[in-house]
Amino acid sequence: MPRTILIVEDEPILREVMKDYLLEEGYSVLEAADGKEALSLFQEHEVDLIILDIMLPELDGWSVCRRIRKTSNVPIIMLTARSDEDDTLLGFELGADDYVVKPYSPPILLARAKRLLERRYVREEENGMLSSSGITIHFPSRTVSADGKNCSLTHTEFEILAYLMKNKGIIINREQLITKIWGYDFAGDDRTVNSHIRNLRSKLGEHARHIVTVVRSGYKFEEQP
Repeated sequence: MPRTILIVEDEPILREVMKDYLLEEGYSVLEAADGKEALSLFQEHEVDLIILDIMLPELDGWSVCRRIRKTSNVPIIMLTARSDEDDTLLGFELGADDYVVKPYSPPILLARAKRLLERRYVREEENGMLSSSGITIHFPSRTVSADGKNCSLTHTEFEILAYLMKNKGIIINREQLITKIWGYDFAGDDRTVNSHIRNLRSKLGEHARHIVTVVRSGYKFEEQP
């Protein structure tokens, strides 16, 4: 069954170009021209990934992302005509998984979408769990619990936690995280990693202490009493 991608873009030409590329790759495509239509389609259909423009009529991309993150960890790529770092960080803080600045190359955007989908569904095929210090990751269902209480993580937060826990006790620098989670072509910087780590810690509550910052080095997952 083909994966379904929701394109949320108010410019018809850009939306049509993206749609054609995705259809050629065998994806199913849903289209929305504004934020309200996007939320309606998301509620009515099973969506595997969202390509979300920020500047939209009716309801902007920030608001759409915020509302979706209340109920879903579906991968989200945000699009913007602005390259302001603060805009990028806000997107990540709201739960976006990737960020692309216009004008962009459609093949590059497609490659990023593929990478997010591959990471998501490769995990679903794994049969196993990973537990440490009261935190449990269940890979087939992509769920995380802390002392039995569910933690609703975004796709990227899940990937970061899994990577740190699999390398328990080992310092992982920011460059390693960027390469592992976003790939070699990612245009972000250290602040992107910091933003996701901050969100992850917030959701883990008291278990956030297990994600340790090593000054001038990076992060590690550490068992603590």
